Amino acid sequence: MLDLWYTENHTDHVKFSIKTKSHLHTETSPFQQIDFFESEEFGTFFTLDGLMMVNEKDEFVYHDMITHVAMATNPNIKKVLVIGGGDGGTVRELARYESIEQIDMVEIDERVVRLSQEYLPITAGKLEDPRVTLLFEDGLAYVKNKEDGYYDLILVDSTDPIGPGEGLFSHDFYNNCFRVLTDDGILINQHESPYYPSYAHEMKRAHSKIKGLFPITRVYQFHMPTYPSGHWLFGFASKKYDPLKDADLDAWNKLGLKTKYYNTDIHTGAFALPTFVKEMLEDAAE
Repeated sequence: MLDLWYTENHTDHVKFSIKTKSHLHTETSPFQQIDFFESEEFGTFFTLDGLMMVNEKDEFVYHDMITHVAMATNPNIKKVLVIGGGDGGTVRELARYESIEQIDMVEIDERVVRLSQEYLPITAGKLEDPRVTLLFEDGLAYVKNKEDGYYDLILVDSTDPIGPGEGLFSHDFYNNCFRVLTDDGILINQHESPYYPSYAHEMKRAHSKIKGLFPITRVYQFHMPTYPSGHWLFGFASKKYDPLKDADLDAWNKLGLKTKYYNTDIHTGAFALPTFVKEMLEDAAE
């Protein structure tokens, strides 16, 4: 039986247990502790520094929602940057769109990618798509050095704002994301959870920084069983497109993509937030 904590400092005292069948791999990379397990309930999964990242059973929820909301809002996206996403699931969903011409994935820890290719082909199976370029470097430095107006979409598929992922929640990072996006560019970033205080604090900080840069900012929610509280958020920011007013949902449906979580009803409903979350976001300040 493996006990996993939901928080990096255990202050919220929330944990869950998973019955594991085998410990497939363990190593310490230059950035973090990486462990892959096989379990009866969740299939293969991996942890970073003891925190659940991805498992076979519910990975589709996260990867559907980080990808398809933006793609349904602007069907003309051609160039995409994924920051993080070492398990490959976000790239897998992007690769389903024939209209996308370029997918650059910047992941600081190459070992996460290579181990996912070995143990989690369900998510990593499209990383060899010819449109995909893998770049093993710091995402913060990458966007800082990228030319203006290059990408139509940036997906920040990062870990929590500690360790290797900390810089991906900074004002400088978001400012550079704004700069390297086209005039109708979209940014999606994981916004943490509103439920536990430590996560809610980071949610408010991220939202405050982003809404100070982008003319259009919204937050949407989804239900992720193995993430803290099961209630998780993404931030949507754009220079031009509103995900509710401007989304071409009919065009997305005509693509005929079969998804397990996302659909166009979810697209609309995900932006209907609980009152306590709305109040947190309205009061967000660094």
